[in-house]
Amino acid sequence: MISLEHIDFAYENGPYLLEDLTMTIYDGDYVAIVGENGSGKSTLVKIMLGLLKPNHGKISSTFRRPAYVPQPTDLINKQFPITVEELLDFQRQVLKIRAKTSIEAALDQVGMADFRRHLVGTLSGGQFQRVLVAKALLGQPDFIILDEPSTGMDLRSQDQLYPLIHDLHEQKGVTIVTVEHNLRYAAHNASSFFHMVEGRGHFCTPDEYIREYLQENGGNAHV
Repeated sequence: MISLEHIDFAYENGPYLLEDLTMTIYDGDYVAIVGENGSGKSTLVKIMLGLLKPNHGKISSTFRRPAYVPQPTDLINKQFPITVEELLDFQRQVLKIRAKTSIEAALDQVGMADFRRHLVGTLSGGQFQRVLVAKALLGQPDFIILDEPSTGMDLRSQDQLYPLIHDLHEQKGVTIVTVEHNLRYAAHNASSFFHMVEGRGHFCTPDEYIREYLQENGGNAHV
């Protein structure tokens, strides 16, 4: 479980990006964080990861092995000459995992074992994202945050990625949080939405989010 209570956050001399935000994610949840650009989603994720410290409020977590899957463009220059295996081996060493077999096991879980000797620059967007998920799986996480996991992917790649995330949740019992713009897949997979609006947020169902979105944007609230 991770709990955030009455969180306020602002950079020095800046406006508050999060205000009085409270949320609790329980073991086994699959939560999609949704909202317009600038609503505070990225700031919330950084707070949850401990990358930012709130100005006010309390954070507590019982998760022992959290992992983060960034957007592919945020992690590595794909022109850098590194293979899939080398990328994961570096992470293995960072995590001080002795067994090199953990690399093949992680790649096998995401269906990328046959690509271990390929340069990351030769992978498609969907293949690279699955490698990033494999990288996160090296630490056998109990909690994974994925930042807009379908960014830059075609529909076929999305159709391969989201069942993988779903299986991690359903079969492995991993608690999942995704930052989403892909409402089609989020509505199909997530157990609930957390709707961010101007630094505040609340839980809702996918249907409730659609109604709220239409109301915010002057549309017909009936769906």
